[in-house]
Amino acid sequence: MLVPTAVLAGMGLVAGLGLAAAAKAFAVETDPRQDEVNDALPGANCGGCGFAGCADFAAAVVAGKAEAADCPVCDDATRQAVAAIMGQEVTETKRRVALVMCQGDQSVAKPSFRYNGQASCASADLLGGGSKLCLHGCLGLADCQAVCSFGAIEITEQGIAKVIPARCTGCGKCLAACPKHLIGLVPEDATIHVLCVNTDKGGTARKACGVSCIGCKKCEKTFADDPRIKVSNFLAHVDYDHAPTDASIVEACPTGALILRDLRAFDVDGHETQAPKGQA
Repeated sequence: MLVPTAVLAGMGLVAGLGLAAAAKAFAVETDPRQDEVNDALPGANCGGCGFAGCADFAAAVVAGKAEAADCPVCDDATRQAVAAIMGQEVTETKRRVALVMCQGDQSVAKPSFRYNGQASCASADLLGGGSKLCLHGCLGLADCQAVCSFGAIEITEQGIAKVIPARCTGCGKCLAACPKHLIGLVPEDATIHVLCVNTDKGGTARKACGVSCIGCKKCEKTFADDPRIKVSNFLAHVDYDHAPTDASIVEACPTGALILRDLRAFDVDGHETQAPKGQA
């Protein structure tokens, strides 16, 4: 019994030494900064940067294929820390958060039929665009909520998606998950928004939803000499690079599609903590 045991032990030792030698011979050296960058990152692994996770992003930063500012989850302090590791400088960027460009909940958006299929916006959209008369509106079946790793999206009792800005990291996953493409990333400090993506003619849009944009151009005319809201294809668009700040502009909208909402005025539970700028 001793001889076979000794032989097996010897074989194991030789195999172990061989594996150790092979590991050393074929080892791929990594830049020590890669681990430092990875440790500095939030660790969300959300993929919002375009890479598989934080480790891949860290490797890309060290390889010069990405920059610290490319991580949408990082705050400015983290971006500065990553840039310092790389011996670079990064300019402060505006925080952007997701915003659902739709107010068409069950109280204002008319149904075209009763959907009784899989609880998925993507599935419902395959059935003639979904159960709403407005073929552009939120279906409220939580595809965006399901992909959000930060609990920043909830479905209201009236069946529409709502973003909690204080939780949103701007990773962009919800944008890709929405089959209606009605979620956008907007500057957190923007206060005036068009919450509609309906490009139907005014009469058709209004019949489908009580708060639809009808392309009347009243908001656009307010900025005739200083374009900040433009109407194209029967839909108003806010120029977020030159965003309007005058709260009175929302009064020009006859349907309520143009709204005043300070995204910084909400706590982590989604409750408004202060009146939006321009209101008492």
